[in-house]
Amino acid sequence: MDTDKIIHRELSEGIIGAAMTVLNKLKPGLNEKAYENALVIELRKRGFKVEQQRRFDVLYDGIVVDTLVPDLIVNDLVIVDPKVTENFTDTHIAQMIGYLTITDLRLALLLNFKFNDLRWKRVVR
Repeated sequence: MDTDKIIHRELSEGIIGAAMTVLNKLKPGLNEKAYENALVIELRKRGFKVEQQRRFDVLYDGIVVDTLVPDLIVNDLVIVDPKVTENFTDTHIAQMIGYLTITDLRLALLLNFKFNDLRWKRVVR
């Protein structure tokens, strides 16, 4: 993989670094909301702009048919979804692709706080 072509590389690295800090301080075993809220604090401490639970209307023929609520959007560029799960599933990835489509963003990061080592997955649209 050509590292020069990774979308939002520096921003991704900053988000992952903040998530590692959160996991090292809180340890595994909490619910997703605890990690999400702590990650907001850590990202803001590091100077990132973070929107939590922003709502997006899903339109069909100009009519609202649903609302999507990504956990976090960082610097108006990256969707961040903290998870506590054994493995990322096709459903997690499909959800991120849906979020990316509706928000018109290009990158989502799934972050898994279940284990002592942070696991993550980049989802690119």
